[in-house]
Amino acid sequence: MNIYVGNLPYSLDDDQLRELFAQEGQVRSARVIKDRETGNSRGFGFVDMPSQEEGEAAISRLNGYSLGGRKLTVNEAKPREGGGPGRGGDRSGRPPRPRNY
Repeated sequence: MNIYVGNLPYSLDDDQLRELFAQEGQVRSARVIKDRETGNSRGFGFVDMPSQEEGEAAISRLNGYSLGGRKLTVNEAKPREGGGPGRGGDRSGRPPRPRNY
């Protein structure tokens, strides 16, 4: 089960996130998402737990849990939608304009 964890303290790392969820069961992976340019945490991450039951237990126990003075948002991760900007263009999602050479 893939789990979204939001409102993480910016000082939290992958190992600490794994330890938090390991209290509820086996953790396949835990990853805090970082900004590509700065390497700083973006304040959210994902945890993958092989058992649906353990994942659901972790969600119910940790959603709203106070960690580092912040209340965590924990729920089942939704699959990414295909839209949004890709390579090229600007952040508006529009394709790049053709160049006149």
